[in-house]
Amino acid sequence: MPGLLLRLLIGAVGLWLAEAVLPGIDVANVGTLIAAAFLLGIVNAVVRPVLVVLTLPITVITLGIFLLVINAAMLGLVALVLPGFHIAGFWSALFGALIVSVTGWFASWFIGPRGRYEVMVVRR
Repeated sequence: MPGLLLRLLIGAVGLWLAEAVLPGIDVANVGTLIAAAFLLGIVNAVVRPVLVVLTLPITVITLGIFLLVINAAMLGLVALVLPGFHIAGFWSALFGALIVSVTGWFASWFIGPRGRYEVMVVRR
């Protein structure tokens, strides 16, 4: 359970950074931010794998760059469903998804697979 909450917090921080940096992303309040992070996690777990499989040929042709478009579509889907979370257009969604992805990737350096903070000690 703590791992789920930690990943939810990381997603919320990524969305907050995207809102702070990009003028095309607007979040009404902190509650909407947490709800958007939760809904984005659910959408990424359920809808995104189906889209990745369906768009596999174009993803292979573009050498994986089309996955950025899929991530932007997932962020746009969350904005479409959740009131108080607005995205101005495709480019805002694309750069917002990139910021959220990089934030999650950076945080995964410090968080183990079970959602716990891990420290690695190297002894020589």
